[in-house]
Amino acid sequence: MTTVVLADDEALLRKALAALLPLEGDITVLAEAEDGDSAVEATLRHRPDVLVIDLEMPNVDGLGAVAEIRQALPQQAVLMLTRHARPGVLRKALKLGVQGFVTKSAEPAHIATVIDTLRAGKRWIDPDVSALAVIDDCPLTDRELDVLRETSEGYSVADIAARLHLAQGTVRNYLSNAMQKTQTQTRHEAARYAREHDWL
Repeated sequence: MTTVVLADDEALLRKALAALLPLEGDITVLAEAEDGDSAVEATLRHRPDVLVIDLEMPNVDGLGAVAEIRQALPQQAVLMLTRHARPGVLRKALKLGVQGFVTKSAEPAHIATVIDTLRAGKRWIDPDVSALAVIDDCPLTDRELDVLRETSEGYSVADIAARLHLAQGTVRNYLSNAMQKTQTQTRHEAARYAREHDWL
């Protein structure tokens, strides 16, 4: 029997998966979570074979939750669900040790198969997701993307520096590089440009 924690802010999808996955194989859903914080709490409490988590959630997003979980449970198997498999996000997820990546449009039977694959210690990245990762035309570094992501959330340079544990001058350098690479005039324009190109 494979144990799972399901984390997704879309209640309808989460409830549907919780009902359907046990019908597709020997899967038991131990807990459901509706945001990143509760995903961390449920995973640390139940220690499932596989955490199935949405990429985009309120409060702490999927990547933030996985980073926190893997600090406490380095071997935790993680299957990430997403609607938009952005190349930069995929790279970041893989660096965090996420073993599986599946689009939200996948059939429950397919998701169940991937869960079994991850439990067996293997990786699974859906072909359409991996194709996007190969076609990566983003000129920005991970750190430049980090500061633009914080900018798009409305944080000031001082706030970004504190949140990312960087010097303010370093943050300004990253923002300047990002504006140069995106040929924009302000950091907010650069963040918007990056979002429009699915780099964030």
